[in-house]
Amino acid sequence: MLLAGIRPAWTLTGGGALAGFHTLHRETRDLDLFFRGEHTLGPVVDAVRAQLVHGGMTVAVLRTSSMFSQLDVRDDLGAVVVDLVADPTPIAESPVATKLGDTTILVDSPHQLFVNKLCALLGRSELRDLVDVRELLARGADLGRGLEDCPRQDGGFSPLTFAWSVRGLRLDVLGAALGLTPEVIAELESFRDELVTRVIDASRPPA
Repeated sequence: MLLAGIRPAWTLTGGGALAGFHTLHRETRDLDLFFRGEHTLGPVVDAVRAQLVHGGMTVAVLRTSSMFSQLDVRDDLGAVVVDLVADPTPIAESPVATKLGDTTILVDSPHQLFVNKLCALLGRSELRDLVDVRELLARGADLGRGLEDCPRQDGGFSPLTFAWSVRGLRLDVLGAALGLTPEVIAELESFRDELVTRVIDASRPPA
């Protein structure tokens, strides 16, 4: 991978980690590269752009700030959006060193991705987050452990607040906007309701 040698080291997270290395349940055209423990990107953006251009890519900066930069990267085969994020937030689990061809990159673990997705569901209305949570649970993610780790990563997270937020998701509207069939939307609504029930049950103190 062209960016494997960029320093400080980055971690692949989000849909790229799920779709490319773990669940393989959906496609993505976004790559999320997180620079953990960093408060600013500093010279990273210029280094990434230079490396991509050297590799024959066309790179356009869509938006940028001290902690975040979004790049549109293209070649003859297609296009991808690359998000560079300086992320000083503590995480639940260390990334996994993963072989990719002749090089090694860091990839978030399934549990870390699960925690990320639970936190994301609290803060935004993205249908893919619910789909990803469903897939990770089907593959053995530990909901109780995830609910314990989320507040350490997001100080505003609580199981009951999460349940209230997820219960309010308008899956009919979100699903229709994506062209999903009524049957698929109904399945997601059923999973959403089951998830809310499980979260509320998990938050009850032991008898």
